[in-house]
This record gives sequence, structure tokens and C-alpha cells, in this order.
Amino acid sequence: MRLTWRTELPALLVLGLMVALATWAWSWAPERMPVHWGINGQPDRWGGRIEGVLVFPAIGLLLYLLMLVLPKLDPGRANYARFADAYLTVRLAVLGMIAGVQVVTLAAARGHVADVNPFLLPLVGVLLLVLGNLMGKLRPNWFIGIRTPWTLSSKRSWSKTHRAGGWVFVACGVLFVAAGVVQRPWAQWTALGALGAGVIGLVVLSYVVWRDDPDKVPPAGTAPANDGT
Repeated sequence: MRLTWRTELPALLVLGLMVALATWAWSWAPERMPVHWGINGQPDRWGGRIEGVLVFPAIGLLLYLLMLVLPKLDPGRANYARFADAYLTVRLAVLGMIAGVQVVTLAAARGHVADVNPFLLPLVGVLLLVLGNLMGKLRPNWFIGIRTPWTLSSKRSWSKTHRAGGWVFVACGVLFVAAGVVQRPWAQWTALGALGAGVIGLVVLSYVVWRDDPDKVPPAGTAPANDGT
């Protein structure tokens, strides 16, 4: 997978904006600010200015570098060229999610946001929508996508599971966005329950398709050893 300024500029711009936002916030951020919220959208842990302001650009940079390196480490690295555009979009969507959480955190620190759920739930929903639309474009690899022992040892299982996963993620994304708009506990629990059930269903589907695939191969490291080794 070839990297160029054209491919990397959007992600670098997001990182630059995160650094600029952290630099601006450092001058006014309180010494004690909310850094974690419970399922009800209220803060349940407080941290210092370093954690509340600097952790987001740091995490963003680490993830950016990690996702640059992963294709080089992946035994299935040859497949990345077949979904290069989708992988770039995944990387950008993840950074955008982190930047969004950074904005919400700083807004809460300034007292502009009392309940983060109307903001964080739609952020999660948008990320799921993006991932759902990309699922069918992903090709077998060890780091990105729905990776079970069965999708990694059956091309048919990978393909059918990811096609189904696209629909599941899009549907759950809509539910998360709706939960943020409705602002009712039942809507939030419905979205969370649907995502959990969807993930379990995809795992089961990956096994069922793998079981009936005549072309499946043994997962890595599970073939019988020879000569007692």
C-alpha cells in the first residue's frame, strides 16, 4: 500500500487540528476536569489538565502511526492494496471520532455540556455508519474487520460475514444516532443491545458459513504437527 501526501493529508490535518485545539485549551483548562462519563452521560471520573487536554492528540498520533505500521506487519499484507481506499477511510474515521470526543470533553470542561450522550452517541453512530459502508470492501487480513478463527480460514466466511456486518453496523449506527436525538434511556439501551446482539450474530454466522465451506483451510497454527513437534 503506497503512502503519499494526498492520501495522508486529511489525517494529518485532523491531527493538526487536535494539537491546535489542545494548545488553545491548555491556557484555560481547569486543573480538575471530567475525563470519563457513565452510561447516563454524567461524569463519573475526573482527571487533571494533562489527561483532559493532552491525552487526545497523543492517542490520535499513536493510532495514526500504528495504523501506518499494521499493513507492514500483517501476514496478509498483499491484500491491503485491494482495499486501500477503504483502509484510508477507516483510519480517518477513527481519528475523526477521537477528535469529536476531544471537542465534547473540552466543551464539558467549560461547562457548555452537562450530558454528553446527545453528542457521543451520534459520534459512535456515525463511526458505525462509516464502518458499515466499508465492510464489504475489506479483504482478508489480521487487523481490520470481523476477525474470527472462521473468517480468517475461509474466504467464503469472510465475504458473507462482512457483507452481513455492513448491514448490522449501518442499522446500529442509525440506532445510535437516533438514541442521541431521542435522549431516552430506552433508546440508548436499545442501540447498545442491538450492537451486542449483532456482533454475536456475526460471530455465529462466520462459524456456520465456515462449517459448510468445502474450501476452508485450517486456521494458522492448528494443523497437526509432524514428527512429534
